[in-house]
Amino acid sequence: MNGKDFNEVVSLILREDRRYDRNAYFFIREALDYTVKRERKPRGGAVNRHVNGRVLSLGIRDFALEQYGPMAATLFAQWGIRVTSDFGEIVYNLVDYNVFGTQPGDRRQDFDGVFDFFEAFQKPFLPARRMAQQRTEVTTPNNAG
Repeated sequence: MNGKDFNEVVSLILREDRRYDRNAYFFIREALDYTVKRERKPRGGAVNRHVNGRVLSLGIRDFALEQYGPMAATLFAQWGIRVTSDFGEIVYNLVDYNVFGTQPGDRRQDFDGVFDFFEAFQKPFLPARRMAQQRTEVTTPNNAG
């Protein structure tokens, strides 16, 4: 980090790129730690500190749901995060400041379209009755005629 603490680096990033809230950067850093710990090899194997964009996106999703549940979508929206490619933009802003590293073959596009925000953050929290009604509407043929 070139002798700067994370808060200073985020302040520098925000001077150049105001798309995402400061909290988004702190959350992504915590989600990376969560994901790396989760991806450790079982039985005491070597720890690989690198995860690709897809794995990190899924880890971010799971961490957000664990930490914030039904509020995850609202927080992400407040922070300017609307799709998984936004995770990549934040990660690569941190890469540009040497906070995160990359491996050969890593690309920003690895974060594109990993999952749908509605499916991940809103649909699981819809009332069961509404879900059952939607399921019935989809499976019941239209008898108009």
